[in-house]
Amino acid sequence: VLELLRGVQKGSDDRKRSLGCLRRALQNKETQQKFVRLDGSIRTLVGLFTSNLADMQMEAARCLHELSHSSDPAVAEACLPVTSYLLTYLSGHSVEFMELCLYTLGNLVVESEAVRKQLLPQGIIPVLVSCIQSPHEAVLEGLGYVLSQLLQAKEAPTEIIPLVLDSILPQHMLRLVCSGLKAGVGAAVEFAWCLHYIVCSHTANAALLSLGALPALTSLLLDLASEITSDAPEGLELLVCPVLRCLSNLLAEEMGCEAQVQDERLLIALFLILQCFHQQHPFMVQECLWLLNNLTADGPFFCSALLSLDLLPALLQLLSCSQMASVLALTVLCNIAAQGPAHCQQLHRQPALPLLLPTLALPDPAVVGQCLELLHLLFLHCPEAAADFVSQGGHRVLELHQSSPELRERARALLDMVGQPLGASTFGPSHTTLSTSSEAV
Repeated sequence: VLELLRGVQKGSDDRKRSLGCLRRALQNKETQQKFVRLDGSIRTLVGLFTSNLADMQMEAARCLHELSHSSDPAVAEACLPVTSYLLTYLSGHSVEFMELCLYTLGNLVVESEAVRKQLLPQGIIPVLVSCIQSPHEAVLEGLGYVLSQLLQAKEAPTEIIPLVLDSILPQHMLRLVCSGLKAGVGAAVEFAWCLHYIVCSHTANAALLSLGALPALTSLLLDLASEITSDAPEGLELLVCPVLRCLSNLLAEEMGCEAQVQDERLLIALFLILQCFHQQHPFMVQECLWLLNNLTADGPFFCSALLSLDLLPALLQLLSCSQMASVLALTVLCNIAAQGPAHCQQLHRQPALPLLLPTLALPDPAVVGQCLELLHLLFLHCPEAAADFVSQGGHRVLELHQSSPELRERARALLDMVGQPLGASTFGPSHTTLSTSSEAV
């Protein structure tokens, strides 16, 4: 490492070759740590990075980029002297050089709070504002990466998101996400996650709603669903996922805004996405069901639409998916059943009971608990369902849970209901809106 550094410092004809060797050496974690501890190492790289020799400048930038990949905060903090230059070079240079600077910044932001604290007063947000109007897809994707790392920082809600909201970044982010199918999926994916992190901060939903985020993202989801019916573009699920999360969390956190998305086509789009992705990308089932739950919780429009569009059989099939998917599918069914007798009778006619009985026999308390909730609503609003439940041996399945501390009382209450279908209820409300995590799946 020392020899490579000396070769770079000498200024000989072999300097570029030494820089290339150094770049390859810096792909190793231990070499990165040794390099930053050498006296004058970062100062030498910064000198070459700011030189007027384009080939040396690019090679030095590649060395800094390799350093930025380190997971050691000490390495990131050793790169503090270069942050102002990285920002300066985001204007007026080649696309390749700008892209390299952006990803170097993004990597440094991930590992070091000290780097983030330094970049804010150095004006990173205004610089990003100027970059987001670039016509180059590669620059926009790199910019989205930097912004997504900033927005995930622990101090983002108080120190970073207010600065972002005071700029024109949000409207440009929304524009780029919604033009993803035309302008390029890569940048759209990065900015969709940016919007998701902003929503999860609980500080900016009103601002996003005022920009028309709900109808814009709903329209985008309809367009995405129409793309997957024929020949889905590679990696389309990477854009669909954060769009689903944004919509779901906006609906969960802002009461009354579901009126902005009352479009039956949204349900069809969700089930098309489920049909397309559930085998290759099973995580998408959970993402779709989060949104479906938040659309149907306290929402008679989507509960009725789900029945009128004959989507109930497809929903019932999801009971055989993963544990979380089963719980969410049962929660959506509870939302429908909570609408009253007419909806419960349709559930009974489907028929739902033959699919619920195997679910009720599972050893998973979360799945069984939600199944008990659904059966309670069915029996309350549709007494004939209770009679059919007994005739199909459901009461014997309920008795299996008499030894479970978590389920005993609820199973007992349901057995009492089966004996007296019109008896008093001991169950609480069933439907609730759900917020998805801010972590990427």
